[in-house]
Amino acid sequence: MDTTPANTPASNEVSDDKVFAAMSYLWVLCLLPLLMKRNRPFVQFHAKQGFLLFLFEVVIWVLMFIPPLYFIGMLAAVVLSIMGLVSAITGKEWEMPVLGKYAKSLKF
Repeated sequence: MDTTPANTPASNEVSDDKVFAAMSYLWVLCLLPLLMKRNRPFVQFHAKQGFLLFLFEVVIWVLMFIPPLYFIGMLAAVVLSIMGLVSAITGKEWEMPVLGKYAKSLKF
């Protein structure tokens, strides 16, 4: 007999959500949770932030010919990726500075 309340996700679903949410911060892999877990709010929160972080990284790659901007931008991207990954694995919804408010307004 299952003692899990009807509106609470099963433990394996929560674990699966954390994996997909963490995947959101691994460069182009952000597209998988964005497209595969559309009905999971926790995953979508992280996937949208990961998608905007991916776009930020692409812009930084374009600016590669300006070394100081490239270095600062990539350092920021790595730090934000790590912080987002850790928050996803621990089950928290951490809003990234600047990108987080734009991620909330994304509709997919």
